[in-house]
Amino acid sequence: MSASGAAAPYLHHTVDNHSGQVSFLGAQLPPEVVAVAQLMGDLDRSTFRKLLKLVVGGLQGEDCREAVQHLGVSANLSEECLCTLLAGTHTLLHQALRLPPASLKPDAFQDQLQELGIPQDLVGDLVSVAFGSQRPLLDSVALQQEAWLPHMADFRWRVDVAISTSAQARSLQPSVLMQLKLSDGSAHRFEVPMAKFQELRYCVALVLKGMAELEKKCDLKLQD
Repeated sequence: MSASGAAAPYLHHTVDNHSGQVSFLGAQLPPEVVAVAQLMGDLDRSTFRKLLKLVVGGLQGEDCREAVQHLGVSANLSEECLCTLLAGTHTLLHQALRLPPASLKPDAFQDQLQELGIPQDLVGDLVSVAFGSQRPLLDSVALQQEAWLPHMADFRWRVDVAISTSAQARSLQPSVLMQLKLSDGSAHRFEVPMAKFQELRYCVALVLKGMAELEKKCDLKLQD
């Protein structure tokens, strides 16, 4: 099995679950998580540990397809059941690894897994993977696998003034000339009228303010 997606840069979720803790799964439970929680109740720990090993291998970028087929045969699991177990377990770990340890504590992770109805012994194995000795390696692999979009490597600008001479009036019309160079080597040049530049500046300030307020609320909930 290969990983279905590398962990993205750390994100903060602000959605509360029934215990009042911040949910690491977001606003709505993924359907594969709901399904896997129902199946884990009938899964013995030995089989789950083998499955968990395959999921960890997938997160590390390993090709585990042959091992997955072998597990399905040895554990007498149908293809549908096996796929659900793999997908759900992968999502649980993948979502947990998206958050820094300071935002998602082991106890909170354990409590939320138990709320899903996952058996206690299996919860312990999931917590060991997410917060154990393998965590630094998983974080390192995720960063290496992450498909980043080109980022800004250089930015230059200047204010230009166009002199307009018409039969009606003579006016000076300032604008901002910008040049962006991206990490992939491409360059983009564009001109922004002063009115639009002020509008852009206002919108950026508004977004930054909203992000700061959201992060502050998230930190307060985590402290509670």
